[in-house]
Amino acid sequence: MKNILTLMCLSIFFSWSLSAQKPSESREKIKALKIAYLTEQLNLTTTEAEKFWPIYNAHDKEHNALRYKMRTAIKNAIDKNTSVDNISEKEAQDLIQLKLETDKKIYQSQSAFISNVKKVLSYKKIMKLQVAEMEFGRKLMRKYKRKRKE
Repeated sequence: MKNILTLMCLSIFFSWSLSAQKPSESREKIKALKIAYLTEQLNLTTTEAEKFWPIYNAHDKEHNALRYKMRTAIKNAIDKNTSVDNISEKEAQDLIQLKLETDKKIYQSQSAFISNVKKVLSYKKIMKLQVAEMEFGRKLMRKYKRKRKE
């Protein structure tokens, strides 16, 4: 109960402060919320947490870098051509190939992450992590949608 109350207070505090933040500051706040949420959901022991977070942070950094590279390439192609409709067939083919290669690298990264993290966490906790990450993303999107309606 205490953990839930703490998480709710953090959520309220961060949601108020996010509106006046720069994008990089907002990302840091969201990352802090995600860490708090995952820690609570996984109920990590001190020993597990010490071993888990360096593995998770390295994986998260790699995953984000891969997705950023792909999104940037797509955005640049669209910006250069003013819309998706104006992209040449060759550019579209190259972008689709980049997406497929990125998806493959993300899959390989996820497989490597699970291989590393299973040395620290049980499969049940790894499954809890997967579910908690999805739930966190959904909650974040709901909060964002509510905020945009206001």
